Amino acid sequence: MLGTILAESGGEDLLADVERLRHAVIGARDGAAVPGEEITRLVASWPLERAKEVARAFTVYFHLVNLAEEHHRMRALRERDDADNPPRESLAAAVRDIRAELGEDRLRELVAGMEFHPVLTAHPTEARRRAVSTSIQRVSAQLERLRGAHPGSSEEAEAHRRLLEEIDLLWRTSQLRSTRLDPLDEVRTAMAAFDETIFRVVPEVYRTLDTAVDPEGVGLRPSRAKPFVRYGSWIGGDRDGNPFVTHEVTREAIAIQSEHVLRALENVCGRIGRTLTVAAELTPASGDLLDTLATARAGYPRVLGRIAKRSPDEPHRQLLLYAAERLRATRERNADLAYPGPEALLADLRVVQESLAAAGAVRQAYGELQHLIWQAETFGFHLAELEIRQHSGVHARALAELRAGEEPSEQTAEVLATLRVVAWIQERFGVDACRRYVVSFTQSAEDVANVYELARRALPTGRAPVLDVVPLFETGADLEASPRVLDGMLELPEIQHRLAATGGRLEVMLGYSDSAKDVGPVSATLRLYDAQAQLADWAQRHDVRLTLFHGRGGALGRGGGPANRAVLAQAPGSVAGRFKVTEQGEVIFARYGQRAIARRHVEQVGHAVLMASTPAVQDHAAAAAERFRGTADRIAEAAHTAYRALIDTDGFAEWFSRVSPLEELGDLRLGSRPSRRSAARGLADLRAIPWVFAWTQTRVNLPGWYGLGSGLAAVSDLDELHAAYQEWPLFASLLDNAEMSLAKTDRTIAGRYLALGDRPELTERVLAEYDRTRDLVLRVTRHRRLLENRTVLSRAVDLRNPYVDALSHLQLRALEALRTESEHLSEGDHEHLEQLLLLSVNGVAAGLQNTG
Repeated sequence: MLGTILAESGGEDLLADVERLRHAVIGARDGAAVPGEEITRLVASWPLERAKEVARAFTVYFHLVNLAEEHHRMRALRERDDADNPPRESLAAAVRDIRAELGEDRLRELVAGMEFHPVLTAHPTEARRRAVSTSIQRVSAQLERLRGAHPGSSEEAEAHRRLLEEIDLLWRTSQLRSTRLDPLDEVRTAMAAFDETIFRVVPEVYRTLDTAVDPEGVGLRPSRAKPFVRYGSWIGGDRDGNPFVTHEVTREAIAIQSEHVLRALENVCGRIGRTLTVAAELTPASGDLLDTLATARAGYPRVLGRIAKRSPDEPHRQLLLYAAERLRATRERNADLAYPGPEALLADLRVVQESLAAAGAVRQAYGELQHLIWQAETFGFHLAELEIRQHSGVHARALAELRAGEEPSEQTAEVLATLRVVAWIQERFGVDACRRYVVSFTQSAEDVANVYELARRALPTGRAPVLDVVPLFETGADLEASPRVLDGMLELPEIQHRLAATGGRLEVMLGYSDSAKDVGPVSATLRLYDAQAQLADWAQRHDVRLTLFHGRGGALGRGGGPANRAVLAQAPGSVAGRFKVTEQGEVIFARYGQRAIARRHVEQVGHAVLMASTPAVQDHAAAAAERFRGTADRIAEAAHTAYRALIDTDGFAEWFSRVSPLEELGDLRLGSRPSRRSAARGLADLRAIPWVFAWTQTRVNLPGWYGLGSGLAAVSDLDELHAAYQEWPLFASLLDNAEMSLAKTDRTIAGRYLALGDRPELTERVLAEYDRTRDLVLRVTRHRRLLENRTVLSRAVDLRNPYVDALSHLQLRALEALRTESEHLSEGDHEHLEQLLLLSVNGVAAGLQNTG
């Protein structure tokens, strides 16, 4: 269909050029006589306008391929959905296995204590414009319609025509943003995932768990499963290095979230209310329900009179329609009729539920109404808890000014204003709407104490907000020092007060991105594991219920990879039924773009959280860690040495900027946040996200594997390494993720990028480490080729790689010209080359998916 649109829009010549490049890159991969030089000459032969059209064609192709794969996954999920034989990594499978191993009582205990806390973040790795994402959603709807149409019917013909129309619109939509996103744009973009998917999927997951725990009488009895998912968000709250996130933005962000969730609750409540036409004579109302209606009638006679006129002798319906009216009033800020908070809504819903159950209408009590109760319990009136994040250095500077009696600087005034907004949010939406304050680069308990002192100074009259200050440990040294910092935190009166108020709960965040950029992927993995083990031991000794918050990225170089496998690879005792993790950038839409995929994702994580909390899984991991830890330490030491030797080389930062589109990424307007924390130009101030994104574009994927080959080479016993791969989930996850990263690396194309730096010794070092890593990973895993044990993924990568190659060749044409001919280019050519470069960056991001 895309070929049809290309021919219609650009003529048969455009389609022929696209096909010529497509066949050439496939031929090069298949071993046909299509050398890279020939492809380079083909790409160079086109005028820049044609090169841009071809780049756009391959980018749109990847959007459609991604969509086709999503629909295939949904079909596969439907086919595997078997109530009697639940699929692997599902909640039903976890319940079955735990019941068999531990018995009914322990199963109920684990289910009751389970928590999954995904936190959406606005890290700039979603390269698509919102207009492009919306267009893709419309294509998706027509694809689903086509799939459901009867073959040969007029409905099928019309769906086919509409699908072509939507693909044509996607082709004609600009792939590049003309303006930079602001933080509120990012908030609204995330709301699309909530509106379309998350709000509807969560009760479906709870129903699945309820059915698994007790299949008898599902929908005829109270639920056996409590809501275990709580969403958080940094979008509009994360101001670490982002000057565009202000206290006004934070206030507006929570208002946008509230508008969306209140409207969703209102719509569902009204829908159920309109359909709940149970007559009083057949389903008599309870005394509590009649009392609630009488109280409402006394306060709001006109509202209740209008509802009663539409629904005479239907008291259950009347109360639900009244609840919908109150939700609308809450959304519109009509204080007289509005609910004071979600607890009041839940009280009304439970009165209706209990009344229906008492009257024998159990299917009505525990059906759709239960779903609405679950939604209100999960999302409240704020949708997702808005978390604040700021750098410890900002707090220290602010306090230094205030203690010295100086006039507060603009930055200090903003810190104080932010804390006042947190207090306002809590007054307006409840404490749970915004109480976590993450301190990045925490190095001492003083960094935590500073936030509490600033809160007292911001609101000195005793109206300081309730705060759970969360230390974030990011560098290798900070991870090692984390237990000592927590010791100091226990001495703070504010922490003691919060521990007493929360039943001993404390949260600590671990940063994957900066630790991997600091010490390399292998050492970071081991240090994070050690930190988890030490913190779990610390929590047990101090009788603290610790939740570890994992700051994982989407890319493998930033702690990415399958979330469920990551849970099972955690240190024993560090999960304890609770898992909190960031879901960033393009990962949000990969996981929540389609309902079936979103449901599978939440189920897989839920399965892993339950299983990771069982003695069998923990004992197995502990035994493997003890057996192979010495081997792992030798690997990590050698890997760290190799990694630091590379990035500490004189001139490395400048070389990296030349061989990658790092500096041009800012022109893509990927997000509201600058790519650097400061105006400096070295690696230290460069954020981990553009570091990984740029390496992905070069097809080197260095952050996902560099140093691993040197590490494995330091251990001569291949049998021992293979045993570690087979028995230790952490080591298996490390190697499997490296395999994925290596499979998406192309050595030949990578060499062309690296050559742009004119440092042959660095190019040789990187490629030699790639060869070493690839060879040893295959020998340790005993795979004949990369991803041999992951057939579906392997095929997807193999099919995608040639098309990514096409975009890389186009990108290289632009990058080589900009790097070597810049001073000789006309202004028009320079602009065309930059656009070609950015189009190709966008396409590679779509093709490889986990970009940053």
